[in-house]
Amino acid sequence: MIKNRLIVVIWLAAVPFAASHAQQNPSTSSGQAYPARPARLIVTVPPGGAADLVARVMAQKLGDVMGQTFVVDNRGGGGGQIAAELAAKSAPDGYTLLQCSITTHGIGPHVYEKLLFDPLKDFSPIVLYATMPMIIVANAQVSVKSIKDMMALAKAKPGGYAFGSSGSGGAPHLVGELFKSVTGANLQHIPYKGSGPAATDVAGGQVAFAFDAIAPHLPHIKSGRTRVLAAISPNRLAMFPEVPTMKEVGYPQVAASIWYGMMAPAGVPKPIVARLNAEANRVLGMQDVKDRMAGAGIDAAAPNAPEDFAKFIRDELAKWGPVVKASGAKAD
Repeated sequence: MIKNRLIVVIWLAAVPFAASHAQQNPSTSSGQAYPARPARLIVTVPPGGAADLVARVMAQKLGDVMGQTFVVDNRGGGGGQIAAELAAKSAPDGYTLLQCSITTHGIGPHVYEKLLFDPLKDFSPIVLYATMPMIIVANAQVSVKSIKDMMALAKAKPGGYAFGSSGSGGAPHLVGELFKSVTGANLQHIPYKGSGPAATDVAGGQVAFAFDAIAPHLPHIKSGRTRVLAAISPNRLAMFPEVPTMKEVGYPQVAASIWYGMMAPAGVPKPIVARLNAEANRVLGMQDVKDRMAGAGIDAAAPNAPEDFAKFIRDELAKWGPVVKASGAKAD
């Protein structure tokens, strides 16, 4: 009788531990490994364009390696706020993910007076998975072939030359403001509704310069109507190996890139974060993924841990705050 009572006591003592363990590891609590059903990746832009391409490549490949469907859910508008708020308020179960970017977790939080989410408290960083190098371009008819020429021109005619951007408060605008604050160049800012129209006007001579990703300017560079003056990335670009970096021409502070990564709502279980991080890094190492991104002027990120990505985001937020404040930029 005593032996039987002892067995019952041990079994009852084990029940709370088992329940607690199941709560801490929901990927196994149902007897199925994560993901047990389709997940969605919310994207901050409409279909088409570089951000959407990156999301679809990652979703397809993650589905292949994890044995479940990852659906791209395009929620454009509001400078990424609509998508980020939706993700932030979703259940932290790993089945709703956000493709975050410099817009939602770098520049954007400083541009909006009323932010619909907390970029740090409301999310669990998973992985940085792509970057887009940025360049400084000039209309080929403007008599500049280098940053030194550009500075001389701006000094000779303060406020007489302008740079176009994809819109007020976006990365191309704020990189231009960063350039102005570091170099002292007096350039006007002309906002457009997208990088495409801005690139067209640089090529056409309506504005002299732009600070932007490669893709929208590439056709005009190939036609000879637009000239690349410098790379804003840390290293020279494989596509333009002859073009110096801003660091090489004496302005290392002018460094930026458009980037994309994956986040989950805050509170998602650590085993799920670890699984997604490991599989995403695996995908980013695939040659066909690198090639597909490279064809659009996008670099697949090197392997990185959630902690690395979290630090990267904190650094981005700290970097862009003073730039936005100095520029006076506000969301359109």
